[in-house]
Amino acid sequence: MLNIAIIGAGPGGLALALRLHQKGFKPTIYEGVRELKPLGVGVDIKVYGVKEITEIGLLEEFQAISVEAIDSLFFTRYGQMIYGEKCGKHMGYPHEQRFVHRGTLQMMFYDAVIKRLGPEAVVHGARCTGFEQDETGVTVHFEEAEGVPKSARHDLLIGADGIKSVVRNQLIPSSEGSHYSGVAMWRGVTVMPPFRNGGTILHLGDPIAQGSMIVYPIRNNVDGKGNQLVNWVVEQNGKPKSIEDWNQRVSPDEIAHKFDETKLDFVDVGEMIRNAREVYLYPLIDRDPLPQWSFGRVTLIGDAAHAMYPRGGNGLCQALVDCRVLAEKLAEVDDPIEALEQYEGARREFVNRIVIANRGEGPEVVRRIVEERSGGKPFEDIETIFPLKECEAIFLEYHRMAGMQRPDDAGPVGFRETFFSEDQARKTIVR
Repeated sequence: MLNIAIIGAGPGGLALALRLHQKGFKPTIYEGVRELKPLGVGVDIKVYGVKEITEIGLLEEFQAISVEAIDSLFFTRYGQMIYGEKCGKHMGYPHEQRFVHRGTLQMMFYDAVIKRLGPEAVVHGARCTGFEQDETGVTVHFEEAEGVPKSARHDLLIGADGIKSVVRNQLIPSSEGSHYSGVAMWRGVTVMPPFRNGGTILHLGDPIAQGSMIVYPIRNNVDGKGNQLVNWVVEQNGKPKSIEDWNQRVSPDEIAHKFDETKLDFVDVGEMIRNAREVYLYPLIDRDPLPQWSFGRVTLIGDAAHAMYPRGGNGLCQALVDCRVLAEKLAEVDDPIEALEQYEGARREFVNRIVIANRGEGPEVVRRIVEERSGGKPFEDIETIFPLKECEAIFLEYHRMAGMQRPDDAGPVGFRETFFSEDQARKTIVR
């Protein structure tokens, strides 16, 4: 049985361990921090991500810590509705779409790893500094720390160590620098009463002048009084790059009144920002698509392989697919090096296209289209400036691109030279 090392106990690394365990492996996860804490804010787990969690055997646990998505609604800066669609099973998919706190999801996976693989499966305080590989295995090196070996020998090494991956940077040194979009993200959470049906994701604002905002609930009855924990993200163009630290706490003052003119009859957006329990500032960055993931006995998954802008909720979900495919290949293919190559062959080109498409605006482009065609003013009839048929075509194409073709779409699955082509995406990158 292969002795597999996973670097990083984020959601991807933990999910990979669970997938490998299902196939009869017992990997070891090396995590740099001494104690995992439920850090971060919200993530949107699409239907195909929920499918992966279901197959791991954690659906009930996941449902208990998350909120089911019902509607996805798009509004202008004035609060005028552009478009709406149902989510998950409400759209006809076989699985739900759900919203969750990233840290809570990570701890769910962690608890499952400890229960199924044992506490020895995760080595805490083991900060990887590099590795060496030869014909028979990989030697992984760690910073000197109490209770942590200086090095460990394994048959395979999987880099699941995120956007700042040590494993990736050693494999491809030119990948170390990030690609900054010119957009700053304020990510916050607010405790507040449920709005609408308690399961709606809002896409608000003018992406050109005012900025964009995404809002969705990530935990029900968070305070025992029926209130939800609501996640929100505000994007502002033309901002200097801040430090790449997901835990950089800031005040909401700079954006506190940006959405006061967005009038919705079911939520006061400005008040929600000003009442935030916590706010983090982070630059909207990704990494350029990699030409290769697998090098002999070493490969990459998740953000280490394909860090992308958080548009359309695909980053973590694609990592969960990586986990399944990699575990399947290692179980099916006798030669582990060939298994890693087949895993990359099944995943890299597909995910790289999503990375490039997300450098455009993804489905959020509909708000820019309306802003441009309306001259930045309120409209009387959305159909006269952005016909439903045209809008639907954009959404159908995005669902296809992400590998979750809508149940009401009779068209083919796959990539076409349409709005989400690489050339078009490049044209919309903010420099």
